[in-house]
Amino acid sequence: MSIVYQRTLAGAVKTISDNFPVLLLTGPRQVGKTTLLEMCAGSDRNYVTLDDVETRSLACNDPGLFVQTFRPPLIIDEVQYAPELFSYLKIVVDRERKNGLFWLTGSQKFHLMRGITESLAGRVAIIDLLGLSQAELDGRSEKAAPFMPTLEWIASAKKNMTRSRQLADVYGQIWRGAFPRMNTFKDPMRDLFYRSYIQTYIQRDVRDQLSVANETTFHTFLGAVAARTGQLLNYTKLANDVDIDSKTVKSWLSVLETSGLVYLLRPYYRNVTKRLVKAPKLYFLDTGLGAYLSKWPTPASLQAGAMSGAILESYMFAEILKSYWHNGIEPHFYYYRDTDQREVDLVIETGDTFYPVEFKKTAAPSKTASRHFRLLEKLGKRVGHGCVLCLVEQDVPLSEKATAIPVAYL
Repeated sequence: MSIVYQRTLAGAVKTISDNFPVLLLTGPRQVGKTTLLEMCAGSDRNYVTLDDVETRSLACNDPGLFVQTFRPPLIIDEVQYAPELFSYLKIVVDRERKNGLFWLTGSQKFHLMRGITESLAGRVAIIDLLGLSQAELDGRSEKAAPFMPTLEWIASAKKNMTRSRQLADVYGQIWRGAFPRMNTFKDPMRDLFYRSYIQTYIQRDVRDQLSVANETTFHTFLGAVAARTGQLLNYTKLANDVDIDSKTVKSWLSVLETSGLVYLLRPYYRNVTKRLVKAPKLYFLDTGLGAYLSKWPTPASLQAGAMSGAILESYMFAEILKSYWHNGIEPHFYYYRDTDQREVDLVIETGDTFYPVEFKKTAAPSKTASRHFRLLEKLGKRVGHGCVLCLVEQDVPLSEKATAIPVAYL
């Protein structure tokens, strides 16, 4: 018997639909986009999927007839297959002048955004969904506020936490991943799921966007990217390891990024600040898929292995990102690092304030763990309360402006 998890984004879907005629939900395949919209719609909305070949043919070859046949309020699944539809949806939207007419899903944001900006600019709200968050798995979906390392957020998270997470629990979740399939069935057949997922992803998404002559090379590339999660991205070294050129690396990475599989965290820097490193930091967003591609056979091997710290950092970062995206908010995230190797793992910018975050694989962070937070002061904004996100059992003050926070609070 499968488990049904409530999604944090459900509240944002309803609010946004009340204020926009078109809602576009993007995200990787198999993260629950259709399930979410169907749960939000109930029986009040028609549904059509462009995965169906005949329906897709109608949408592509006679979009005018398509919009006459399938009337709003309507969910159109995998809408990227028929970019011809967008201009016809615009006609309906401008004629009806109502909100909540069309809910769209898509797994290829690059193609979607091109069509959307040309035809539905100003009429569509775009939101992102990733796999199940820790809060959703713990039954805290309605209380999952966007992460912010302030004393107020910490107090609220501590109050709402439903269960603690031991080290083995954390790495078990990291190894399993966040895809709903991995968390709703007693025996999800993890390796078979991820192997099939990669084959489907390459065949259905990558081929649509890239001319990949050798699928084996692209599979090797995926593994090399997964092995670099939580690290600064060196395009040349990655290209050499996979035996492709840097231009191809950048092209393929852009597809992974627009597919929602990786996140490239850019550094914060001003032109007057000459000593900052400008390479992005790479995060593989589903740690289960990343662990599979990196060939870690068990949670215990992953916990004890060379990627242990980096994949824990990736898990923490992904959970913070979900706390924003699943509330319908686009965050302003950066990292800081200078040429003296002094680094702040994550900098959250809001208004005129920076909130620094450090990721650590430790249950006993030292008071010096937040020592680099003060370096942000030279960037010209106020530095707010920061945190060290780690494996402590409860929040512990490290200084007047920094607190150690358990991963279970996310």
